[in-house]
Amino acid sequence: MRKNGVMIHLTSLPSPYGIGTMGQAARDFIDQLERNGQSIWQILPINPTGFGDSPYAGSSTFAGNPYLIDLDQLAFDGLLQWHEFQHEQWYTYPDRADFAILARKRMPVLRLAAQRLLANKPADYDRFLKDNKAWLDDYALFMAIKNAHGGQGWKDWPEEYKVYDRKKIETWKEQFKDEIQIYEAVQYLFFRQWHQLKQYANDHGIEILGDIPIYVAMDSADAWSHPELFMMDEHSNPTRVAAVPPDAFSKEGQLWGNPVYNWKYHQKTGYQWWIDRIDRMSKLYDILRIDHFRGFDSFYTVEADAKNALEGKWMKGPGADLFKKMTRKIGRRNIIAEDLGILTPSVEKMLKEVGYPGMKVLEFGLFANTTEGQEYLPFSYPVKSVAYAGTHDNDTIYGWFNSLSEVDKEYVREYLDTWDPNNIHWRMFAQLLNSPSDTTIVMAQDLLGLGSDSRMNKPGELGSWQWRLIPGQLNEDTMRHLKYLTRVYRRLPEQRIDPKKKKPTLLALETADLAD
Repeated sequence: MRKNGVMIHLTSLPSPYGIGTMGQAARDFIDQLERNGQSIWQILPINPTGFGDSPYAGSSTFAGNPYLIDLDQLAFDGLLQWHEFQHEQWYTYPDRADFAILARKRMPVLRLAAQRLLANKPADYDRFLKDNKAWLDDYALFMAIKNAHGGQGWKDWPEEYKVYDRKKIETWKEQFKDEIQIYEAVQYLFFRQWHQLKQYANDHGIEILGDIPIYVAMDSADAWSHPELFMMDEHSNPTRVAAVPPDAFSKEGQLWGNPVYNWKYHQKTGYQWWIDRIDRMSKLYDILRIDHFRGFDSFYTVEADAKNALEGKWMKGPGADLFKKMTRKIGRRNIIAEDLGILTPSVEKMLKEVGYPGMKVLEFGLFANTTEGQEYLPFSYPVKSVAYAGTHDNDTIYGWFNSLSEVDKEYVREYLDTWDPNNIHWRMFAQLLNSPSDTTIVMAQDLLGLGSDSRMNKPGELGSWQWRLIPGQLNEDTMRHLKYLTRVYRRLPEQRIDPKKKKPTLLALETADLAD
């Protein structure tokens, strides 16, 4: 079934409060998607962010990001007074999220809402605590201890807290009782708003495509409370960490620094932690994209004290075994494998065994050396794939195009059959949506024809994840043009083929729609 969607993270939606939230702007965006024939809203991970503000390095695998809680909704719910947040200066620039301001100002406001919630608990509050106990207890305790020590990473805590000791848990819970309750209440507020937003999207025919990072951050509740899941010694010190080997883009490779999994332990438990994780995420999203999927086959790792990624080694992961056991236990889930990067025969074998659709990125195929990159050109895309012009890790279309050599630029113009410098992005979208891929996704920045200063992430560099829309920027003229392409290439919801009837539900294109 052919579909198209738009990628924009919640944080990038317009908001007067410094960062996009799960409020009215999110609902307005869903309405805009529905009006213009879109089927999917792709977002980045919604877990809490830590140092560097990356959603791929969260302080918890299971918790939600408090910054995404909508303050207006809290006021409508009677948990905040308008004057408690409306007069704050929440940002420096309207098109950038200022995480430094948010770190100082957001939690005190959310604390007020949490205290009022606790004073008059909703009927489903205790049920929420019970249903989420497996992760929430450790997360709330982790955050309470972290807050008591000025936000320091757990590796810098006093020795008495640094190693998670189950014999001390009850003592710690009593010591930090009030603060623990605040963090639990904030998570309740987050997931109440999230489930309301997801229901709104689904009611309007929009699926949420969410993202699961393969790794957790070192400074996370997961790494602190479950060191047995990772390559750590008896003192919870990592022995090896994640990295990327040197390549044409980085002579020293990339030192990610995430703790890597102790796959022997996971195998002994029947991969229970991973199965629980995917099961939970599949209830939050309609479609799951698993980041760095090739890391399940083999992963590159270096010694924990390494200064760069030069002297690392590849280690074997669980391969398809994890996903086979997961399917037997909880059933098959709607998963997309991010299969970009180094694909060895072993990785390709794993991908074939699990049967999940992979990704195709058009930018990777458009260069003058016509002996390479053909698999990233639209005529090569398999039907069972998700195709992009670029992703959040790539430069925007115009940033990418402007960085090309003149020879490569000429090839791009020839391939797209346009010499209009203002039409490159639309011609790429046409190629993309005309491809065999059953799902295509375009980025909001690319819809607007923005340059490199609107790039969401530049891997390995601080200062990413900040870009935001300003109100009215993603206008109806732009979205109607996208709807036109979506209709022409048979990706509108009403044009999908009913697999039972084996024929389109809409048999003709109406010329009146061309005005759209």
